[in-house]
Amino acid sequence: MSLSIDYEENNSISLLREVAEMITYKIITSTMYSAKTVLQISTENKLPLSSTYKKISRLCKAGILCVERASIDNNGKKVLYYKSKIKAIEACLNENGLAVQIKK
Repeated sequence: MSLSIDYEENNSISLLREVAEMITYKIITSTMYSAKTVLQISTENKLPLSSTYKKISRLCKAGILCVERASIDNNGKKVLYYKSKIKAIEACLNENGLAVQIKK
């Protein structure tokens, strides 16, 4: 089952701008079908770790990513696994404006 959300034009432009950024794009596509840690995302996509942490924090606040589970590593540190809530984004631009549909 997929849930579709339509965004108004102003929100659509902001959303497309954010997703078009390479770091955001890589994080979302990396976590679409399996939850991963920040370190896994950073390593797999060759992204700076600090940038990955910052971007994941923003994406969680925006409701694009969520924490799927947490665990404790061998050093006793809490490790969070993030997963994208987005499965697809479709944009339509015509004389009536811009429409973005997100499938979750």
